[in-house]
Amino acid sequence: MNDSFFKKIESKTGVPMEEVFALANAIQYADFSDERQVRKIVRKVGRLANKEVPPHMEDELVKSIVNNGNSVNFNDIQRMMG
Repeated sequence: MNDSFFKKIESKTGVPMEEVFALANAIQYADFSDERQVRKIVRKVGRLANKEVPPHMEDELVKSIVNNGNSVNFNDIQRMMG
């Protein structure tokens, strides 16, 4: 992909592509049965999305992801966050 594509994404989202790539890398190699790793990823996604994730919602998300093991259902996460 070319650089202008990434620049367009950055300008629309306000999120530097380096952070998006870092998150993608963290997700790719994460152990979704490790609560601490999952909690870090949930917090990072919240920061990148500029959304506050209340502690009770973070706990629900982490519990759901850890219980499912190696799979992350982004539809469930989106539904939980409203």
